[in-house]
Amino acid sequence: MKIGIIGSGGVAKTLAGGFLANGHQVTLGTRDAEKLADWLAAAGENAAVGSFAETARFGDVVFLCVRGEAAVDAVALAGAENLAGKTLIDPTNPLDFSNGVPPKFAAAVGDSLGERVQRAAPDARVVKAFNAIGAAIMVDPRFGDDRATMFIAGDDDRAKKETAALAAEFGWDVEDLGGIDQSFFLEAFASLWINYGFKNNHWTHAFKFLKR
Repeated sequence: MKIGIIGSGGVAKTLAGGFLANGHQVTLGTRDAEKLADWLAAAGENAAVGSFAETARFGDVVFLCVRGEAAVDAVALAGAENLAGKTLIDPTNPLDFSNGVPPKFAAAVGDSLGERVQRAAPDARVVKAFNAIGAAIMVDPRFGDDRATMFIAGDDDRAKKETAALAAEFGWDVEDLGGIDQSFFLEAFASLWINYGFKNNHWTHAFKFLKR
C-alpha cells in the first residue's frame, strides 16, 4: 500500500518506520526536505520525501501527523482536492501548552479536532485513530501476552476497516466507537494518557479494553 504521512516529527517517523518494515511504500510530507536527508538515506528504497500536497497525492491512505494547532492548516497545504475519496487518519489532539504542562484540552462537543479536520477536507474519509498513545509503542503495542486497545472513530465504514487493518498489522486490538463526532471523546481520552505521562514521567503506558 502507498501511505502518505503529512509531518516529519517523531510520530511521523515512527509510523513510517513501522509501515516500511511491513512492506508498504511511504512518503513523508515536510516543508523542509533537507532536514529529512539522513532519514531518507537510511529508510530504504520504499521511502520518499515530498511536500504536503505531493504526499497527499501519493497516499492511498494518508496520515495527518502534525501538532494539533497546525492540523487544519496542514490539510489546506495538502489540498482538500488531493485528499478527496481517501482515508485520512488523524492522530492529532487539541492541546493548549500556553500555560505549560500538562496541556489544557482545547475542544468542545461538536467542535473536536477530528471534526475540524473533516470540515477542512469534506470529501476525505477521516478516521480519528492513533491519538491516545505515544510514539514509543505506537508500532509495538504488545505487553507480554496482552495487546493494547486502540479506539477509532469516523463516518466511513470502509475507511475504518482500512485503519483497523493497518493498526492490526502492528498488533493493536481495535474498537470502533462510531462516527467522527466521537472524536471529542477520543481526544479527551488522550488527555488521560498525556496527564498520566507528565505526572509520572512515564511514556510507555497504554489502555486495554476488557469485555465479558
